[in-house]
Order: sequence, then C-alpha cells, then structure tokens
Amino acid sequence: MNITPLTADHADEVIAIYQAGIDEGDATFETAAPAWDRFDAAKLPEHRFVALGEGGRVLGWVAAGRVSDRRAYAGVVEHSVYVHPAARGRGVATALLRALLGSTDAAGIWTVQAGVFPENAASLAVHERAGFRTIGTRERVGRLHGVWRDVVLLERRSPHVH
Repeated sequence: MNITPLTADHADEVIAIYQAGIDEGDATFETAAPAWDRFDAAKLPEHRFVALGEGGRVLGWVAAGRVSDRRAYAGVVEHSVYVHPAARGRGVATALLRALLGSTDAAGIWTVQAGVFPENAASLAVHERAGFRTIGTRERVGRLHGVWRDVVLLERRSPHVH
C-alpha cells in the first residue's frame, strides 16, 4: 500500500468509495456523494491522501476541511476517512489517518475532529487507536432518511502545539 496526495486523478474512485460508504447508511448524513468540483473545493489540498493498492487502485481516502473561517479556529479541521469495502480490515484507515495527522501536525493544526455515528464501531475503534478521544455524543443532531441520528464527536489534539 502506498499513501500519496489525493488529486483530481483519483476523483472517480474517491467519489465511488464515498458513495459506497453513503449507501451503507452509517458513515454520513449525506445521501449522495458530491461532484468532484464541490468535493475538491471543500477539502484542504495539503491535508488529503489516498491509499493505493496494486495497479494504482484507490483503496481509501482521507481529507480534511476547515471547521470555520473565523481566525480563532484556524488550527481546527474536521476530517473524513473512507475505505473501499473490499479493502477493509487491512490497516488502510490507520495508514491514512497517520498520513493526515502527520500533515496536520507539521502545519501547526492543533485539533483534528470527526463526527461518527455510534453504530459505526469500526470507525470509532480506528480513531481511538489513532489517538482520538470522545468529546461527547450529540444526541438526535440530525435526520437521515427520516430517522434521528446521534453523532459521537471525536478529537485529536496535536502533541506538538501547546
């Protein structure tokens, strides 16, 4: 597995993996993956990576975006990590999170956060192993297909920023 920056060359596979996660129902409130231009505009270019397998096939991706344009939150980002269903259980998400946290630490970002549905036990576990802690559960924070869903708020504070 090779971790490399996520670029437009990976767009079709990245969007397909995103849609597969959406279709499973426990990854996001989104109901359809965005078009590449919208995805690209929302993600910070220096904090997005893909894991490539044999033949350059995209196994998964991670990307971060700012949580706010306010100056006080300049060091806070929210990320998403998605792995192709056939590549799960092989350390892909761990490798992607390692790359993301390396880039955010180097850039002086002090907090990386994520919102995860409590039913997504695999995502909660991989985040915990990567050093994220649970801040709390936002109860009934949004509806997906007419059903209220909770979201566990996770964060990882950089050890390099005090």
